[in-house]
Amino acid sequence: MAQLMVRNVDEAVVRALKRRAAKRNHSAEQEHRDILERALMQPRRRSLAEVLAAMPDAGDDDDFERRQIDKRR
Repeated sequence: MAQLMVRNVDEAVVRALKRRAAKRNHSAEQEHRDILERALMQPRRRSLAEVLAAMPDAGDDDDFERRQIDKRR
């Protein structure tokens, strides 16, 4: 296993890390490992544009035409 040292971390960030670790009954080191793993190793979420672009064609454009009804009559 490799080791990682992070320098010049703001004290507020360190306090937040320790609070988060304590809530989960983890050491700050374990919490740091978990955060890095979740941030870097999980699949990237696709953007809405990517999801929409991947959708197959479904019907004709006319099927999705918006028709307004004039209720003034």
